Amino acid sequence: ERRERKRKLSKEMAEKATRELEKMQLQEKAEVKYKEWLKKKRAEEAEKKKKEKEKEKEREAELQEKKMRSEKIFKEWLQNARNKPRPVLNGYGFPHGKSAGLYFYYT
Repeated sequence: ERRERKRKLSKEMAEKATRELEKMQLQEKAEVKYKEWLKKKRAEEAEKKKKEKEKEKEREAELQEKKMRSEKIFKEWLQNARNKPRPVLNGYGFPHGKSAGLYFYYT
């Protein structure tokens, strides 16, 4: 009976030790997987930030180009506006302010 109990006890202890060993191995595997996942996630975040910065630079360059283009067009318009004839004051919608050839009752 004592031998049986000792055998049973040693068997339980061995099983308990193997279970704990398996549990530790499983925990180590989980830790390794978590570290790999974390590393991958950080790499993805860094890539995402890099792409976002590139997009921002591209957007700024586009805005700068648009601004330069609009300034150039405005300067051209300003040059052309100086050469255009000025409208006559009090023209009343007639060329040179006088009715030319068309006589209405009210004029």
